[in-house]
Amino acid sequence: MELTSDALVNSLLALGAAALLATLWLWPRLARQRPLPVIGRIGLMTVTQVSVLAVMALSVNNSFGFYTSWDDLLNPGGAKLALTSNENHHGGAPASDGLIQPSNEGGMEGVTDLPKGPPEEVGKIESVQVSGKETGLSDQMFVYLPPEYFDPKLAMVRFPVLLAISGFPGTSLNLMKDLPVPQTSWELRKAGKMAPAIIVMARPTVAPPRNTECVDVPGGARTESWFAKDVPDALRATYRVSRSASSWGVLGFSTGGSCAMRLAMRYPEVFASGVGMHGDFKVAEDQFTGGSLFGGDKGLADQSDLNWRLQHLPAPNLSLMVMNSRTEGGFPETLKFVELARRVSETNPQFKVESLYLDDGGHNFESWTRELPAALEWMSARLAWN
Repeated sequence: MELTSDALVNSLLALGAAALLATLWLWPRLARQRPLPVIGRIGLMTVTQVSVLAVMALSVNNSFGFYTSWDDLLNPGGAKLALTSNENHHGGAPASDGLIQPSNEGGMEGVTDLPKGPPEEVGKIESVQVSGKETGLSDQMFVYLPPEYFDPKLAMVRFPVLLAISGFPGTSLNLMKDLPVPQTSWELRKAGKMAPAIIVMARPTVAPPRNTECVDVPGGARTESWFAKDVPDALRATYRVSRSASSWGVLGFSTGGSCAMRLAMRYPEVFASGVGMHGDFKVAEDQFTGGSLFGGDKGLADQSDLNWRLQHLPAPNLSLMVMNSRTEGGFPETLKFVELARRVSETNPQFKVESLYLDDGGHNFESWTRELPAALEWMSARLAWN
């Protein structure tokens, strides 16, 4: 059974319940102070407690997405940080010939509300392992191909791309199971509110368990280069996607929202539009990042501080949407950034910042789900076909 499957949780629940009933039934018979009864009591308590703890651990893991497979759990740092070599790819294909390979990871079988039908009618979602030439990183992602991708009349057409990034801790599965990105995209497409686009669903943490905030860590994981260079290169080598920045956008929530805004601001030649849902404007320093990700280098930290960039560097040519809730603790920082961005846009009309605020809501999937349709519609209107 897969690590993230409901069947595993239910099996352990049944085992724990059986162990508890067995304990209640057999305890009087094992009350004697002899070796075998003592061993029996220890065994019953061990099975019961291990079952309960396992259920709790699996439930937490399924909610936050620390690990997506048994290999991810038992071989931490293996598949997720493997250098691109023949061994990292299904079928033994060389990395240079297959930067994207099919994957069985991710837990997509547990998502029950995806559109049903053939690819030419509802599109297709692929679980893939993406490998990068420049950084040597590798990670599992989901790629949604719209129905139009399978239309023979559009066989020569290159499609726009939306890179969606989940929060920390989390996995690409969060972008289907908890925040219904492809499902909402499909509903908007049927309503004529969203144009066809390839949606790539990823997590921000390719060096678990550390939260690298999508930056290049000196001497560590080059997560920023992974998203800005390796992932686009791999997608262009595998799918019919546009090569123009005007056809590429990046969207995310929480840490993924921070990543989306930072990637768009720092790499406008790759992503011409970005949506940050409840993201931060400065790279965090906490127990999840392991302190400063830049090793105390203020210059590097400033480069990734979006307010600092607006105050000291020319504004890039891009469109940015900032979303948040008026009742969330970080809302004043959002207002500060948006106001600063609007002043800067007066000197560069090609730098456009818009905002959307919920009147209430927290830092949770309920709020992000409410914002998602508007985020996708806004992004679709800016993804060019060329």
